[in-house]
Amino acid sequence: MINSMTAFARVENQAEWGTLVCEIRSINHRYLETSLYLPEVLRAFEMPIRENIKQQVKRGKLECAFRYQPNVATKNKLFSVNESLAKELVMASESIGRLMIEPPMISVTDILRYPGVIESKDNDLTQIKETMLELLEKALQELIVVRQREGKDLEQLFLTRMQLMQDELAKVKQRLPNLLQEARERLLKRFKDVQLEMDSNRLEQEMVIFAQRIDVSEEIERLETHITEVRRVLKQGGLVGRRLDFLMQELNREANTLGSKSVDSVVTYAAVEMKVLIEQVREQVQNVE
Repeated sequence: MINSMTAFARVENQAEWGTLVCEIRSINHRYLETSLYLPEVLRAFEMPIRENIKQQVKRGKLECAFRYQPNVATKNKLFSVNESLAKELVMASESIGRLMIEPPMISVTDILRYPGVIESKDNDLTQIKETMLELLEKALQELIVVRQREGKDLEQLFLTRMQLMQDELAKVKQRLPNLLQEARERLLKRFKDVQLEMDSNRLEQEMVIFAQRIDVSEEIERLETHITEVRRVLKQGGLVGRRLDFLMQELNREANTLGSKSVDSVVTYAAVEMKVLIEQVREQVQNVE
């Protein structure tokens, strides 16, 4: 099974001390890049959060955000407000505002974000750390499920495109035996029209040169080999995004060569169709982990 890198997960926990929410978004990226958004009072837990993410996700650009809403009604609060610091911030804001023509409004959230305004109770940090890591685990599991579901859809899309490419190659292989005979007939007709006789040896030489020029047997063989490898990689599953991307480059190269050697509309059309199919897969491969 392959995994997509595009997913979203959200989990929430309500306790006596308040509500904690964890949201994770992920999009495609060459490597694992994690951005954390934590309230100032939860910054101490950044490293264990990063380590947990790294253990379960290998590729993708992740945004992980925690939001904490304290329960004002409970006495067992995990955090308290440094009121003296908050008052000084308000006074400083008002003082600066008087120097401006149109001073911006300072919000409660702005004040709470300032380092030191919200103070944690050290004896309760273990409790919230456990809750945070449990939430993170649930969010990651939900994210992985979504990635797997998206990956299953991508896998089906890739297999369908591989079969369509195989069908185009079958048309080319069916068409090739007739190309030489038709070329021979056209060449003879051309000489007949100008009322010239062509030496049989010269005709054979011309046909050998023509056959060599339009020979695409190696391209067809390599295309079929790459298609087989794509199917094998999809069946194997795991971290296959980069390998699939490389295979798409190889398929595109061979399809280009097939088209450049073509002297027949059937072969040319098949080469164009294959390039379209390859590009469709190539775009989606960028989302595979």
